[in-house]
Amino acid sequence: MKILLITPGSGDAFYCSNCFRDSLYAQALRNAGHQITIMPLYLPLMEKSLQTDIPLFFPATSFYVAQKFFKKGKMPHFFENILNSTTLLRWATSLSGTTSAKGMEEMTLSMITGDGENFSKQSEKIIYWLENHEKPDIIHLSTSLLAGIAKAIKNSTNIPIVCSLQDEEVWIESLENRFAEQAWRAIGQNSAYINQFITTSEYYKSVAFNKIPEIKEIDVVYPGVNIETYKSLEYPKNPTIGFYYRMNYENGLDILAQAFVKLKKENRVANLKLKIGGGYTRENKKFLRHIQTVLKPYMNDVTFSRHYSLDEHTTFYKDISLICTPLRFNQAFGLYLSEAFATGRPAVAPDTGSFKEIIGDAGILYTPNTSEELAEALLKLLTNGALYRQCKEQALQLSREKYNDTTVAQRLLQIYDKL
Repeated sequence: MKILLITPGSGDAFYCSNCFRDSLYAQALRNAGHQITIMPLYLPLMEKSLQTDIPLFFPATSFYVAQKFFKKGKMPHFFENILNSTTLLRWATSLSGTTSAKGMEEMTLSMITGDGENFSKQSEKIIYWLENHEKPDIIHLSTSLLAGIAKAIKNSTNIPIVCSLQDEEVWIESLENRFAEQAWRAIGQNSAYINQFITTSEYYKSVAFNKIPEIKEIDVVYPGVNIETYKSLEYPKNPTIGFYYRMNYENGLDILAQAFVKLKKENRVANLKLKIGGGYTRENKKFLRHIQTVLKPYMNDVTFSRHYSLDEHTTFYKDISLICTPLRFNQAFGLYLSEAFATGRPAVAPDTGSFKEIIGDAGILYTPNTSEELAEALLKLLTNGALYRQCKEQALQLSREKYNDTTVAQRLLQIYDKL
């Protein structure tokens, strides 16, 4: 089967859940013998395994400027070429990764509604590319924030379209109220151009039905990894807490840092260590300076993995005893969980979002999401050998039965075949 995966680039400087999920989908389907073509939007895909000879569509530099300053007039061609130069795209990549839609409201709405001259100009390029290359059997959109592209494609072709739903509200709810309402309404309207929606948990399925009542059917596909590449029979000599996600406030790194300091001060877990990875962008640097100040008394027991790459994913978890990412928002699925479980590492997480559904007995949930409660949960898992072994075995079982690339490919192909 020939599948075209349309995915927005994030700059590849940090652990982006949606980006990594798309990478896992592509790898799983390729391993199953299918032809996957990745079409990048906004920014080039820097990771070599995802790079493609397809041109970049909706380049972030020129599309943003066009939306801001050339709504009623055509941008000069020479100026567009300058904005889309390799140099400026690399510069934009270095600034990417904002979690707020402030200043990008109109651009966001244009991508969802499929309206506007600048949107039409870019979408016509995608249609032209589809018409002049071997047509895919299925088009898979990375997010409903690209619903306007589904509308444009369906008005020109009859190719079935699948669309992923995952944590859209994190971006949409950062819009001004009037824009957020328009965004949800437009996704609902353009859902008519999408043949099938999928999401990553039963939890987010209920969220999506609530936010977008026009959608009548959503399939759940739990993301998973290639177990063989993650397999690890050895555990670190000293108990080590792992944080592997983007290093920012929303992902609760400060909550974990405070809990770690509390445990170290009380010396209730001998030789306790902390390993932090997942990358960051410029806007996170001030926050990271704060984290380093909090951890300063125990920095000799802390390891920062500052260079983020997809290659690091298969090695990070082998150096930790458990995974802990105390998010401040309700997440659809934490892909770091499927990775950690493949290595037999349990999880400690707040009892929010999809965590109860995804973790089950493979870790400990705590509430409320405070450093004090987190410290107690970490203490419980790290000092109770029988409980730790039980959680470890459950993590491995979940990995074998649910969160692996073979199961992912089977579920996706069932959906694609149905269409």
